[in-house]
Amino acid sequence: MGEVLFRHRGWIPVPLAITALLPEPAFRWPALVCLVAGEGLRLWAVGHIGRRSRTRGADVGALVDTGPYAMLRNPLYVGNALLWAAVGGFAWPAALLLVPAIVLHYAFIVRWEEANLLAQLGAPYADYCRRVSRWLPRPAPSGGSWSAREAFRSERGTLTVIALAGALLAARWYLSR
Repeated sequence: MGEVLFRHRGWIPVPLAITALLPEPAFRWPALVCLVAGEGLRLWAVGHIGRRSRTRGADVGALVDTGPYAMLRNPLYVGNALLWAAVGGFAWPAALLLVPAIVLHYAFIVRWEEANLLAQLGAPYADYCRRVSRWLPRPAPSGGSWSAREAFRSERGTLTVIALAGALLAARWYLSR
């Protein structure tokens, strides 16, 4: 199941995005905080892991344990959960009830990814799992190099969606006043 969800992970959260079509959009500070934190975490992570984070296949590259990956094994998925919480917070507060379903979706993906990474990377990945938490960040020296070019190049689709969604929500909010 995790492998199927992994290949189609871009489409699974669509029901939450559809809630933006429901009435009562509003600007909410907590949603903005989630948006900035989520995309900031994604940019930091992608600047370390590179474009291979966009792959849909099972092949993995070298183990990345720098930047946010030194503190958290799944910073991209945590960032995604924060982004979807922001969408729910801006679009329709009841949509926040769908965020646990998205977290469950990522939990299945992560279980599959971890088995795949362990099979391909072996002992170094097992050691990494012992040192670094799956979901909750632990302080650790992050090290490594971050590439703004890689980060923004890989995130251009996500940033475009954020900008378009923001423009649509702002237009709906303005027109509803």
